[in-house]
Amino acid sequence: MLPLKRNEEKLLSDVEVDMLSSKIVSFCQGKNWWFDDVEPTYRDALIRIGVDVSSDFSQFYLHVEDGPTFTSRNGEIYQICWFLNNSDYDGRLKMVRDTLKIPEPYIPLDSFPGERGYFYNKETGEVFDVGLGDSLREFLGGNMKSRWNGFNEFIEWFFDI
Repeated sequence: MLPLKRNEEKLLSDVEVDMLSSKIVSFCQGKNWWFDDVEPTYRDALIRIGVDVSSDFSQFYLHVEDGPTFTSRNGEIYQICWFLNNSDYDGRLKMVRDTLKIPEPYIPLDSFPGERGYFYNKETGEVFDVGLGDSLREFLGGNMKSRWNGFNEFIEWFFDI
């Protein structure tokens, strides 16, 4: 596959947004978190970690931003693209994989506060709610069922949409 050719100065607007639910888009637009144009460095960051840029996960992180994190009554999650470009998220990812033995397709969505965290499976689109102890053993053993079957479902729950 040939590398993408693009003008670094231009924002990308060719990424489809049909993967996100209209409820999420409306909610984010109402909060002034929605941006139609895509920052090329955000798209590049998702490609770098092997995430499909047409997925609902990518569409959320390419178009929605309220700073480095999003907060709701259900916790705080990263703006993944912001963290990939402005922090040592890659180092955190390596630490999570080395320390907790989290497999490659899983991406942490938060800082694992209270010894519990959300993990996105970039291969299936499922989101898991994993804690230390039995929960982690069940997850690592492949015996845990995802709490959310897709990222849309997770975001709608997270923000009470």
